Amino acid sequence: MNFRRFLLAITLFVAVPFPALSATEGVASAESASAGDSHGDSHEKHHGLPKPAPILFHGIGGDPETGAVGPLAITNSMVVMLVVAAGIILVAQIATRRAALIPSGVQNFVEWLVESLYEFFEGVLGAHMVKKTFWFFATIFIFILFSNWFGLIPGLGSIGWAEQGHHNEHITSPLLRGVNADLNMTLSMAAIFMVLWLFWCIREIGPGGFVGHIFDVKGHGSGFFGIFLVAVFVCVGVIEVVSICVRPVALTFRLYGNVFAGENMLESVMMMGNQLVPYIGGAIAVLPFYLLEILVGLVQALVFALLTSVFTALMCEHHSEEHAH
Repeated sequence: MNFRRFLLAITLFVAVPFPALSATEGVASAESASAGDSHGDSHEKHHGLPKPAPILFHGIGGDPETGAVGPLAITNSMVVMLVVAAGIILVAQIATRRAALIPSGVQNFVEWLVESLYEFFEGVLGAHMVKKTFWFFATIFIFILFSNWFGLIPGLGSIGWAEQGHHNEHITSPLLRGVNADLNMTLSMAAIFMVLWLFWCIREIGPGGFVGHIFDVKGHGSGFFGIFLVAVFVCVGVIEVVSICVRPVALTFRLYGNVFAGENMLESVMMMGNQLVPYIGGAIAVLPFYLLEILVGLVQALVFALLTSVFTALMCEHHSEEHAH
């Protein structure tokens, strides 16, 4: 059952991103780039990672202006996302295909990873909630971690093609892009979490308990002081509602900003190093930052999974304590 939920979560992350949101931005950036070239600014154009993920193809029945295939747009970040998801599913299948009582090899690694994550999230969520939510938090951690690391493979952004007449210059249409360097992917994961968070909270404490947990207007006595406390907790509840609404935005931009900035930093450092020492200067200069980005990829996966699990625990902790007793 847990493995089925793991596959379901991977499928959701692959299927639910909103790449159509970047379609119009991609068209606008392409138009602005062509306009800059027409004014003779092509030599001054900065070849950093573009904010919208470039659209690769339109597909059958797609919109040639936006690159949409039905409601979606096929971007280079989606290609990497599918590769990472397929790799994770393949490793999980290999580890469980011939499960042995004494694990070894891939099975041993997968069991160690799952058991370590289970103990970690059990300490955050409690024994009751971790049984119901572990499938999501473990999947999101593993997916973000390996997506971040896959995006750091040397030469990933250099695979692609250039516009006609620019084949010996910078790649203008890269085939691959870091998954979480696309705002649509981080937004989709945050949106999926908020839907699941609302479902878990309503299921555990009910609608009344959900509203009561936010506003907490009961049990403050009567009289002036009691009315004053009710007013205070109503104001606190309003602030809490605003905080809940801001959570998906914070989760989205925290992960996207760190990964996007990291990839641009690596490219900028490599370009400066190559200017000082051609061919090898960039590789030497970027090495410390590259090792730092490997650590950042792990930290960001942990932060996203930890924050989402803490948000869930804060709302459902009282109900979990009752089940424990």
